[in-house]
Amino acid sequence: MGMKEVIEVIVGDICNEEHQQAMLSQLDLYMQDPMGGQGKLADPLASEILSGLKELPNFVFFLAKRKGEYVGLANCFVNFSTFKAKRLLNIHDFSVSPHFRRNGIGEALMQKIVDYSRENSFARVTLEVRDDNTKAQNLYKKMGFFDCNPPMYFWQKEL
Repeated sequence: MGMKEVIEVIVGDICNEEHQQAMLSQLDLYMQDPMGGQGKLADPLASEILSGLKELPNFVFFLAKRKGEYVGLANCFVNFSTFKAKRLLNIHDFSVSPHFRRNGIGEALMQKIVDYSRENSFARVTLEVRDDNTKAQNLYKKMGFFDCNPPMYFWQKEL
């Protein structure tokens, strides 16, 4: 029996250039994935993402590393539950590098997010997931997430 791979998950620092590049690299992989469906991350957009996120005090992100290589990302935003009068953490982007999937990285990344949220007395962790992304749904269910009661829709209006 081999030893289980060590997966390190850190809270990223948006002012740390290595963390910035890791976040953008992982975001690029996610955008090119069929579940991201956006194509390659263009340099002008990457620059705008960094400058925009630096301006948001409610932004927090997590990076997963395996054998010194960044292999996963979760971009999150702190929000506030008026019904609970407590902060909550919304996972906006959640992705594992395609070549490293099915190795426990998603679980480790999600566990770090949940632990961080508990340590900071957040009311809950929220996320949205594509209806056709059953692999992600299975991970989220395994980690204790469930549909809202009553079920909610995620709507948008393009501006």
